[in-house]
Amino acid sequence: MPSESGHRLYVKGRHLSYQRSRHVTHPGTSLIKIEGVDNTDAAKYAFAMVWFEETALLIRGCSFYLGKKIAYVYRAQKEIRGSKIRVIWGKVTRPHGTFSSRAPAKHDSPLTWYPGNSGVVRAKFTSPLPTKSFGASVRVMLYPSSI
Repeated sequence: MPSESGHRLYVKGRHLSYQRSRHVTHPGTSLIKIEGVDNTDAAKYAFAMVWFEETALLIRGCSFYLGKKIAYVYRAQKEIRGSKIRVIWGKVTRPHGTFSSRAPAKHDSPLTWYPGNSGVVRAKFTSPLPTKSFGASVRVMLYPSSI
């Protein structure tokens, strides 16, 4: 029997910042850190697949989350249509950062060598997230799904 609390259909994430360079910020693209995602998906890259042949399924990469919906839920002051809770919707567009071109050394085990970045993804929202949302949590929905 399922518990009374229900099931969560989303994964927690954090809004880190806007995409930026040294001098320019791009508020239209936000950087999101998804809970439990530590790298880009090793299965995406052919040369990495050779090294991770048996352990590719153990690594949670961010390519699973590409295209997933994201909700930034916040509480506003003014009540509209009977609720003070508002949502800004967005979508995961791509991984953030570069893939490490260094091939694993012979002494590296597949479980300790991480290809690529820290699992941060880029996301576009219907309207840019406010700066007060830096560090705030977002919901990465598990839909749309292809599995």
